[in-house]
Formats: sequence, structure tokens, C-alpha cells
Amino acid sequence: MKGRLTFALAILIVLLASGLALVAAELVSGALNEPAPKIANPCEPRPGRTGGIDTTIQRVVLDGLDGAACRLHTTREELVLSLGGGGGLSPHHWTEQQLDAALRAGLLQSVDMAEQRGDIPGFLVPAIHSAIKKIPIEQLIRGGLSLQDLLGRIGQ
Repeated sequence: MKGRLTFALAILIVLLASGLALVAAELVSGALNEPAPKIANPCEPRPGRTGGIDTTIQRVVLDGLDGAACRLHTTREELVLSLGGGGGLSPHHWTEQQLDAALRAGLLQSVDMAEQRGDIPGFLVPAIHSAIKKIPIEQLIRGGLSLQDLLGRIGQ
């Protein structure tokens, strides 16, 4: 038993020393002199990849969040953290109506941009617009959409 404890303690000391060595190496290489990351302006277009359905969906969502953040005069990152409710930010920076309007407008604009880029076929845009306008905002935020939501209920 004593041998196992000594071995475990030795491993712990080696891991701690390795961690300290990595931190020291980063500091020596100038980590403290690195500029802070720059948060992008959500009102300025960002370059992004295109092609493929996953990439298109991601880009539409990110562009939509940028559009909403621009309307709310904040950053995309602050908006996302406030939507999640766990980022330490108050989720009540904006009224529900302001948030709803900004998110829907941002998503509608991003769908139009995706159509202009050729990422979304024009015949799908009206159905996507309709879904964005009608689906409860919580469902849009949480991503609980199905093909039936986008195309409407058959027979209604």
C-alpha cells in the first residue's frame, strides 16, 4: 500500500512540475506580450466558408446572430452568452420584444444573404422566412426545428 501511495505521489509531482514547465515556457516565449483577442464588429461582414448543408446552416445562424447583435448594439458573443443564461450576464439586457425582433430580423437577413451567395436555393427562401416569422423564438434559439416546421404542417 505504501509503495502505491509513493508512486501516485511521484506521478502527481511530475504532472505538477510538467504543468509549471509549460506555463514557464509560454511566459518565456512572450505570452504576456500577446494582444488581447479582438472581438469582431457584428455590423461588419465576416468572411466565412460556404458549401455543404452543415456549413450553410452554421453560417446562416452566425450571420443571423451578428445581425441581431448589431441591432442590439452589442457583440455576438455577449448576445449568445445572454441567451444561454449561464454566462454571468443578465439575460434581461433587452426586452423580450427587442430580442425577438432583433433575432428574427437578423435571421431573415442572413437567409437573404445566403440566397445571394447561392448557398440556399431561392425556392426555399419563402418557406424559411415563414418559419422564422412564425416559430416561437425559444424554439429558434434552442434549435428545435424539424423539416415539418420549415415546410409547414401538411393539410393545414
